[in-house]
Amino acid sequence: MSDSSPSSRSQTGSRLSSVSGLGQYDALVLTGLIWFLAKFLRYAFPPLFEPLQGSYGVSNTVLGLAFTGFMVVYAAMQFPSGVLADRIGSITVITAGVVLASSAALLLVFDSPFLVLVVAMLVMGAGTGAHKTVAVRLLARAYPARTGRALGFFDTVGTFGGVAAPMAVVFVASLSLATVSSWRLVFVAAGLVGLVLAGLFVTRAPKRLANTPPHERDDDSRDVAQSDDADGDSRKAVTESESDRPEHSSESGPEVDDERATSIGGQNPVGDESSAPGIRRYATLFRDPRFSAFVLATICFSFTYNGLVAFAPLYMTDEAGLELSTANLIYSALFAVSLIQLVTGEMADRVGTLPVIVTSLTVGSLALIAFVALTGVGSAFVLGGALVAVGLGSHGFRPVRGAYLMAAVPPSISGGSLGVVRTLLMGAGAIAPAIVGYLSETVGFRPAFWVLAASITIATLLCAALLVTDSSSFRLSSEST
Repeated sequence: MSDSSPSSRSQTGSRLSSVSGLGQYDALVLTGLIWFLAKFLRYAFPPLFEPLQGSYGVSNTVLGLAFTGFMVVYAAMQFPSGVLADRIGSITVITAGVVLASSAALLLVFDSPFLVLVVAMLVMGAGTGAHKTVAVRLLARAYPARTGRALGFFDTVGTFGGVAAPMAVVFVASLSLATVSSWRLVFVAAGLVGLVLAGLFVTRAPKRLANTPPHERDDDSRDVAQSDDADGDSRKAVTESESDRPEHSSESGPEVDDERATSIGGQNPVGDESSAPGIRRYATLFRDPRFSAFVLATICFSFTYNGLVAFAPLYMTDEAGLELSTANLIYSALFAVSLIQLVTGEMADRVGTLPVIVTSLTVGSLALIAFVALTGVGSAFVLGGALVAVGLGSHGFRPVRGAYLMAAVPPSISGGSLGVVRTLLMGAGAIAPAIVGYLSETVGFRPAFWVLAASITIATLLCAALLVTDSSSFRLSSEST
């Protein structure tokens, strides 16, 4: 019996070691779950447009403007959240953001005027907008040897927030409540979960940063971050794990989110230069017709994507006559196929960025044209297949867009240049819901979606012209590495 004791103790110690090893990823898991919640709150609104119209008696234009407000505030938080993180710490900013967003969600528990909904949406935009930029910075510091994998996990978890939101709407729609609208349960649950995540995060995450070198800790103010997702410390982490970093995409979300570009931009902070580049250096990039053409293409794509994700569920119920539950399930599939970005990122490394970009945009354009053309005559299965194909093309384009831009701009000003482009993309994405909402009521939903199809088609033609005229320009191939 005494002979077995050492073995038993050894097995127990091994199990404890394994648990301890998994425990070191608590900050990563919690940060990813908060990002999941942020995406969940953002994409819960489009499937709820029809119930919201029933509750408040408002038009598509008004709802589109409200969602545009959400996205504008979200976009506006990118820069100040990074600056605040440099001054008061990433933990504080992330915690404050999730508490703010969760509190706003809980404002919708009880019946209230439409103005309260608008205010809650704006506050949610501010709270969720504070997360992405600061989270990448924190993960780069907490996991310096595994930064690429950590960010891959983080982005993947966030993506499924867009998958879960429509499903949650379908579930609550099946409930019958006598005293309150069932859609409010979505925000009650999100708000409570958010507060729990905030408590766990502020308790667990500081322990991960406590193990980082002093010069990389969260309160270090020597490296002042810009508006991008990562600062100078993130760049050091990337250097240590270059082979582990996959291609990433933003935007989320409207993407609005080019998350890939902001991550790249953070690797070349302006502060690294002996003298900060002036505005003219960024402006000169747009004198290059090829660069300007590609930026215009990305703006057109961003407009289409964000207009589509804002009104796709309502379009399918109003124009195609689908049940709300069916429309929301199809809408969920639009995000589920985002894993295609892992494939297109790998393909871009092998064959170059422009061929993958043109292929992805072509798929997205043709699929959206088919989606609009078949509205009213195609079955739910056909329309669902077309919308999923739009998702494949759109998600396939987003990570490669960042790689192309990174290769297109001089390294010395890549951070600011990509920041300028991202601002343009976020602006186009933010105004899209308002424009689509207005057009849906003045000329009809189908003409509004034809405008979206035309916009992504323009993006496709511009990129195809770039490929035909000079397919080797800014190409990200193995020869250039």
